[in-house]
Amino acid sequence: MFGLPGAVAVVTGAGRGIGAASAVALAEAGADVVISARTAEQLNEVAGRIEVLGRRAVVVPADLSDVDATAALADTAVERFGRLDVVVNNVGGTLPNTFLTTTPDFLEDAFHFNVTTAHALTCAAVPHMLKGGGGSVVNISSVMGRLAGRGFLAYGTAKAALTHYTHLAATDLAPRIRVNAIDVGSVHTSALDVVARDEKIRTSMEQATPLRRLGHPDEVAAAVLYLASRASGYTTGSVLRVDGGIGAPNLDFNLPDL
Repeated sequence: MFGLPGAVAVVTGAGRGIGAASAVALAEAGADVVISARTAEQLNEVAGRIEVLGRRAVVVPADLSDVDATAALADTAVERFGRLDVVVNNVGGTLPNTFLTTTPDFLEDAFHFNVTTAHALTCAAVPHMLKGGGGSVVNISSVMGRLAGRGFLAYGTAKAALTHYTHLAATDLAPRIRVNAIDVGSVHTSALDVVARDEKIRTSMEQATPLRRLGHPDEVAAAVLYLASRASGYTTGSVLRVDGGIGAPNLDFNLPDL
């Protein structure tokens, strides 16, 4: 039930971390994959891992904050592989910021990068998925879309919007296209290196996590595979938590009271 033989997937932000792990996991299950991110060298390395598995990869270096470039990935999948079955909206993220330095432009940029790009690709993918009989969209959200912590205003707001977008899109696109999300906790990717390299901070984060460790990209990729495959065929509009069990932020920027 977890196999994807003959399926075609698009994964954004696939040069490293969760995106790269997800692309490889989908390939292991039998899918051919279109992968996109900014850095061609990273994408080529991921493509090599996919091809070793006997699957095909198309590398598309692009600035995925450009919604036209992001949307075009759907057509690329169909042009190169003849169909499109799975979309993983992984690209996103926003730097932490204080309340008063979170300008309206900063907030809008966070929304654009985390939500608008996902909508652009999903919209472009839907007609192709319908022609193929249906499909699955997986949005990579964050625990900060449901938890409150200082410094996360823009990021948390954007991820909360992506999570609710998932509920709404699932309703709009049922029954032929399923839309689900993953609430990701603290996963040790390059984006977290800046804090994970500090033993004191890393230990504090681990102790604040019920499972007492940071997550691994492969653990999120396994959830992506579940939501992409027919194993989750009766699941849509859901948010799967892959967060180590946290109920409060495990990273404190120690921002003072105003």
